[in-house]
Amino acid sequence: MKRLFLALFLASTVQLLPAQEDNTAEQGGFKKENLFAGGSLSLSFADNYYQVGGNPVFGYRLNKWAEAGIVVNYIHTSYRYYDQFVDNLRQNLYGGGAFVRAYPLRFLFVHGQLEHNFMALKATPYNGGEPEKFHQRATSLLVGPGYATGREPGGGGTYGYFSVMWDLMDDLYSPYLDRGLYKIPIIRAGIIIPLFQGGNSN
Repeated sequence: MKRLFLALFLASTVQLLPAQEDNTAEQGGFKKENLFAGGSLSLSFADNYYQVGGNPVFGYRLNKWAEAGIVVNYIHTSYRYYDQFVDNLRQNLYGGGAFVRAYPLRFLFVHGQLEHNFMALKATPYNGGEPEKFHQRATSLLVGPGYATGREPGGGGTYGYFSVMWDLMDDLYSPYLDRGLYKIPIIRAGIIIPLFQGGNSN
């Protein structure tokens, strides 16, 4: 399935390249009304587990059907009764990267994101000993489909989005692996807000 998503992402990007060049020529270069900000919040919990995080983004609308930008990551995760040796495991993840999003349709997109994350872990043993601290880092390539609600291709309005992605890299320290080292879906919902709504739209 990950190969299918990667193929769809690449095909959509290639199709949009000529449109991007034509659109840039019509605009005459950089336009501040194409800038946007936003991001997503995440919250999940289960027995002996919870996770909370945020992913602010800042980007630029390349044309009606493509946008790109940068993203910042922060996620805090806590496990109770982690395994037979660790009573409590806490992880703070921070990092960032760059993304590109292609819209084959007004409300559907394919998202690709290359990011590098740093993780600080603190493990408290059952025997009451001193907590152990670890530091890890990992590179991830997130790819997957998404749905945008209320999006206008010409810009000028706030819209929400929902996406499901998978990490296509094989980094053993990826934060997107479960305890069995299996890839897990990355589900995010967020909002995009144009920064200069008074500008001309395409």
